[in-house]
Amino acid sequence: QVQVVESGGGLVQSGGSLKLSCEVSGRTLSAYDIGWYRQAPGKEREYLARLWDNGLTQYEDAVKGRFTIFRGTTKNVVYLQMNNLKPEDTAVYYCKYVSGHGDSWGRGTQVTVSS
Repeated sequence: QVQVVESGGGLVQSGGSLKLSCEVSGRTLSAYDIGWYRQAPGKEREYLARLWDNGLTQYEDAVKGRFTIFRGTTKNVVYLQMNNLKPEDTAVYYCKYVSGHGDSWGRGTQVTVSS
């Protein structure tokens, strides 16, 4: 099994920044991708960004230029740097481990942006 744990959420004012962490552990494959998603109250979970094992990144238009996904010094930790946060960014943020043997989700971390 693969465990995924998000952290770093909190309350921030509009225009502020937060850095979320995603740590994977357990029976991970040597190659895997990481995706970040979010779900606001009453809305469906939406895709934000993806970091491929080869280092390539992709972003949803809503966060492009404001959010950055990158890997830490150890492969099993991936970050989502979020700048210029807006009230509409308020949501629970989830990390997803993506591999050829299946995917695993974390339980999420709450991000609240006040106006």
